[in-house]
Amino acid sequence: MTSTHAFWLAGREATGETSFDVTNSWDGRLVGRVSVPTEAQVEEAVAAAHAVRDEFAATPAYVRAAALDHVSKRLAERTEEIAQLISAENGKPIKWARGEVGRAVSVFRFAAEEARRFNGGQAQRLDTDAGGTGRLALTRRIPKGVVLGIAPFNFPLNLSAHKVAPAIAVGAPIILKPAPATPISSLILGELLAETELPVGSWSVLPVPNDRMPALVQDERLPVISFTGSGPVGYAIMDSVPRKHCTLELGGNGAAVVLDDWTSEQDLDWAATRMATFSNYQGGQSCISVQRVIADASVYDRLLPKLVAAVEAQVTGDPADDATDVGPLVSEDAAKRVESWVDEAVQAGAKLLAGGKRDGATYAPTVLADVPPHTTIACEEVFGPVLTVSKVEGEAEAFAAVNDSPYGLQAGVFTHDVQTAFRAHRALEVGGVIIGDVPSYRADQMPYGGAKQSGVGREGVAYAMDDYTYERVLVLTGLTL
Repeated sequence: MTSTHAFWLAGREATGETSFDVTNSWDGRLVGRVSVPTEAQVEEAVAAAHAVRDEFAATPAYVRAAALDHVSKRLAERTEEIAQLISAENGKPIKWARGEVGRAVSVFRFAAEEARRFNGGQAQRLDTDAGGTGRLALTRRIPKGVVLGIAPFNFPLNLSAHKVAPAIAVGAPIILKPAPATPISSLILGELLAETELPVGSWSVLPVPNDRMPALVQDERLPVISFTGSGPVGYAIMDSVPRKHCTLELGGNGAAVVLDDWTSEQDLDWAATRMATFSNYQGGQSCISVQRVIADASVYDRLLPKLVAAVEAQVTGDPADDATDVGPLVSEDAAKRVESWVDEAVQAGAKLLAGGKRDGATYAPTVLADVPPHTTIACEEVFGPVLTVSKVEGEAEAFAAVNDSPYGLQAGVFTHDVQTAFRAHRALEVGGVIIGDVPSYRADQMPYGGAKQSGVGREGVAYAMDDYTYERVLVLTGLTL
């Protein structure tokens, strides 16, 4: 008999009156049953977070840092168990699930380090004008209030960590709403946070269904919203609460550019392998997966067969198998959507060079060339294991092709030339430019976010901490400076 996972209400375990099932998209088996908070329980969690905000903001740095260190260490100790859980509820191949746990370990460790040095204060002499004689300004950062963190299904642990850890580091209470498809990973964080000495009410993990999210979004006691997910949902949230502070990490259609100086066999093998791997990792369900390859005409004909071979070498199968590179998508409906987009492109004239087949929730790693620009897959984020390849003449045309998109999350540029790297950094309308590698590279301590329709604000522990706080200045008068 399957037990029901409790949720975490103001730091304690609780159960509601209903529950829902979490299933494995590979074989349909039941992963777990999750209890759903009642409206009264959600209200209790919000009220508790709002009531404790001043106490939590005043909590000594060492207390917050110790809690973050504890979670980091406990995640490391339970890596295999948690990775197996992520793989089961998400369909992510186990090797990528282990990597996700490792990243979450780092996120909480980074947050502990930042908590110890955050808010040290900046002193500024004001006697640079006569009216400021004897005056000194001291600036500190103050939490804006309770954070509502809304996490996605594709990185259910690490992207929850990117919301929870910075909030704890600055002393901002947080209510975490996990994705309905993958809530159990977030509930594990609750287990570990419950082992700490954080103030009662300073955190909750509430697996409420999506149709109850608007009430949380509208609640005036939750002035900060950190959302990761689709563009339409993210912008609907922002439009509905224009006076709240919203950080939106949204979609992309990441481009990898191969320029004319990336010419050796070793260069092209590296590029092909990286692009094949990171168009298909997580089943392509990553905002910075490689969706578009834009290759200079001088290298296109040599790169293309290497790329197709590397994609065809990706091992598709049971996500629990260590040998599997590409598992199922999060649901069969998600795979059917990818299938329909590929079919549309092929019918419009695109050349199918690899893949193009669906088996339940699994979609085969796919390569398309000569994709007509008006097709859905050329314009939108596919969020599946599909790669499109196009040929351009020169750097200017390549960079223009990258920018010919409503999205701008990250881009990869394969070049050896440092001047080209700086031109790319200046020209590309994205949040991050990765030189010599794919757009899928992300270090969890660096600023991460997009331009255009890819979002607003930045994650990365220190940057999220800034996002959750505001500057407050203290002016001291009558000093001898």
